[in-house]
Amino acid sequence: MASARAEQLRAMSPQLTADVTLYPTDQGGRKYVAQLGWGCPCMVSKSQPLIGWDAWPLLEEPLAPGDRRRLGFVFLSGEEAAEIFRKAGKFYLWEGGFIGEAVVVP
Repeated sequence: MASARAEQLRAMSPQLTADVTLYPTDQGGRKYVAQLGWGCPCMVSKSQPLIGWDAWPLLEEPLAPGDRRRLGFVFLSGEEAAEIFRKAGKFYLWEGGFIGEAVVVP
């Protein structure tokens, strides 16, 4: 399924671009490399209650814990979510805990 999703994502234009940092595994990051087609909820705050929007980084190659990269994103909620993240300027990637952060590129 991830490979089919990866193919669909390749054809999509990003709704926003951000400089992404995945936290190293020993600092709470993922244990494994994020493969093409991977997505996760993203949040504008680490405060409770956690409110997130489903997002897919437009990966052209796998992203390992500790990596930093400029990536495009698409959101399940579309432009509505993208606008929320643009206004926030920074957001956090979630996968059972905060695994990374992203700074929106204007």
